[in-house]
Amino acid sequence: METNHLLSFVAVAEELSFTRAAQRLHMVQSTVSAAIKTVEREVGRSLFVRSTRSVELTAAGRELLPVARRLLADVDELRSLGNDPGVPLRDRLRIGLLTNLERLELPSLLGAFRRQHPQVELWLQTLPRGSTDVVAGVRAGRLDLGFSGGLPAAAMRGLRKHRLIEEPFTVLLPPEHRLADRASVPITELVDEPFVELPRGFGTRVLLDGWLRRRGLRRHVAVEVPDLATVPDFVAAGLGVAVVPMLVSPGRADVVAVPATPKLRWELFVVTAAGRGQPVRDALVDELLRRV
Repeated sequence: METNHLLSFVAVAEELSFTRAAQRLHMVQSTVSAAIKTVEREVGRSLFVRSTRSVELTAAGRELLPVARRLLADVDELRSLGNDPGVPLRDRLRIGLLTNLERLELPSLLGAFRRQHPQVELWLQTLPRGSTDVVAGVRAGRLDLGFSGGLPAAAMRGLRKHRLIEEPFTVLLPPEHRLADRASVPITELVDEPFVELPRGFGTRVLLDGWLRRRGLRRHVAVEVPDLATVPDFVAAGLGVAVVPMLVSPGRADVVAVPATPKLRWELFVVTAAGRGQPVRDALVDELLRRV
């Protein structure tokens, strides 16, 4: 039985839905179903009662759930050892970053943290699908902590999260745009415009796409860029409009920033696994919360 099998079992047990579990784990539903069958085969008992409308845990499933959670917490702790057997568990932190986190002043914060904990190694990485990949990495134990912005609460269910920043969204327009002189711009008025956006999986895009989808609306993304900080450059060049957190507002003459309506909120969280604590990881989270 592999760790991913247990992750699938816990996700289905907590969501009571194979569809929601697959979305939470960023897997296809057939993979989750196959993982559950593997766990059931290895424990020799049915773990769920399935019908066309509901999923419920059997007595065996309820018995296994706390055991699976405990095992995943232990695996998460063991993975913190990394590949070097000479490095103690508590002395290596793998951190998933997002672009455009300048407001957190991470170099200064991490420098102070390393002076307090000189034995700690910090491995920082950005990931191809932003917040979605960060959350998946924390959930799977590949990251000790990470930053996630814009994802719905369901995507972070089962993880420990602390909010660091909350920002409204703003609309970025070229100065000559027909809406540039407005006091505010309804997001629904932009759906026929070409958009400058981040790739799928980034939290800002997940949030805005979800908001539009719930209203039966779709937009056209004309330009995808890998870094939120570069979005204003492409708007200024006339390649499209953008809806971004206010912290990205460029304060430059060739881009107009107008408040978006309704007032959607972008929230940035630091996320960790919800299992057993890791003293050094938790000390870094505490330092983040103290500074914001």
